[in-house]
Amino acid sequence: VLRTAGGAPLVIKLLEGTQGIGVVLADTERSAKSVIEAFRGANVNIMVQEFIKEAGGTDIRALVVGGKVIAAMKRTGAEGEFRSNLHRGGSAAAVKISPEERSTAIRAAKTMGLNVCGVDMLRSNHGAVVMEVNSSPGLEGVEKATGIDVAGKIIDFLAKNAVTGKTKTKGRG
Repeated sequence: VLRTAGGAPLVIKLLEGTQGIGVVLADTERSAKSVIEAFRGANVNIMVQEFIKEAGGTDIRALVVGGKVIAAMKRTGAEGEFRSNLHRGGSAAAVKISPEERSTAIRAAKTMGLNVCGVDMLRSNHGAVVMEVNSSPGLEGVEKATGIDVAGKIIDFLAKNAVTGKTKTKGRG
């Protein structure tokens, strides 16, 4: 697992985590093994990712709706923090993304089968790297940073594309 992710340092994430909670930076192979062992012992699902040092605690959140990036923000972690989550004290600003980043976000959404999602990417030495695809992204940060009515664009997309009786909901309710 450690070699597959490029070796230490590594980022280890609880799959059930949110807002940066349950995300650990393991600086050494020894600490990575210790953290993985602890999470496995707690019987929780984890993901191990390469640590992209050159990102410098900054990531890009692209909001994809209906196969188009409708808004993008750059999130920067608080001083000394590798996580860029706004709930961890990070800040956000509108950002112009590259054609490669735009294409990567759209492909990630399509691969996951999502019409609405937030795609979190890092700018690495080898191009855009997808960290996470969030099927229920928070909108307040991106709306505030960009001035774009993201919720309104999602509603417009749903109103235009909804087909009565064609939902995939299982059960009642």
